[in-house]
Amino acid sequence: MSLIKWNPFLSDGFGFDDADKIMGEFLPAVSNNRAGFTPALDIYEDNNNIIVETQLAGIDPEKVSISIENNILYIKGESERKSEVEEKNYYRKEIKRGSFYRSISLPEKVKGDEATAITEDGILKISVPKVSEVNAKNIKIQIVKKK
Repeated sequence: MSLIKWNPFLSDGFGFDDADKIMGEFLPAVSNNRAGFTPALDIYEDNNNIIVETQLAGIDPEKVSISIENNILYIKGESERKSEVEEKNYYRKEIKRGSFYRSISLPEKVKGDEATAITEDGILKISVPKVSEVNAKNIKIQIVKKK
């Protein structure tokens, strides 16, 4: 079986790349192809925290910003290519470069100002403490009588 050289303008059949291209033309806000890429997220919890993990291999952590506002986590940054070679005969080109942006509504109320973030082996791990459950309080009505 011989290899077929990849060409971004030609495609044999309608595939996901074609669907992304069409979506980008009609709904540019939905398409991330022009802006860069969208990193995948894992979100889970332990007893006290909501934890969000994402792979950011090859991205300088100093160029990533994280914020939490109104229970929404925002992650944005940029992946730069150190050496650019114009003339390559690609068979496939799938590595996304450029800027990225994610916003995700967290599943529980959190203390955003107490969040921490660490990176290890290309994995960014954000830990956000959950707000403790507030017990309901019964309020007794005071009756004031007019004299």
